[in-house]
This record gives sequence, C-alpha cells and structure tokens, in this order.
Amino acid sequence: MNPVVMYTTAVCPYCQRAKMLLASKGVADIQEIRVDLDAAEREKMMAITGRRTVPQIFIGETHVGGCDDLVALNNAGKLDVLLGK
Repeated sequence: MNPVVMYTTAVCPYCQRAKMLLASKGVADIQEIRVDLDAAEREKMMAITGRRTVPQIFIGETHVGGCDDLVALNNAGKLDVLLGK
C-alpha cells in the first residue's frame, strides 16, 4: 500500500472525515503533519500545494488535494488504485 501523508490541524472536521474514509479503505498508518503546531510546516504545505486549507493529502508521490478531492476520487473508483490495493 502506498504511504499516506496528511497535513492537518487538531480541530478540523474535514481532516477527521478524510481519516475515516482512509481507515475504511484499510489505511492504518497515516503520517500526520500538524500545521497548527508548526508554522514552518504550514509554509512548506502552502509552497508545495499552492493551498492554505487542510487537510492536504498525499498518497505516495501524488497530491490528492483536500477531503472533497479524496471523496471524489473514491466515488470515481480511483482511490483503491492510488492506494495500491
């Protein structure tokens, strides 16, 4: 399974929703980067994604986007393939 990295904050309902969807797909290990605890990580996230909102999700080397993007990928039947399932 491809590794999952997610930029998050502590109080983000979209982050929780994305984590629940990934868990339902069998993803047990998400590398979570808390941008509310480290301003440098938020700057890094914005530099590599061009976005300032969380979550920002990467599966392997692919930037998926946010929670709505993850849900759309799943609804299109493409999430399992990206996860390497």
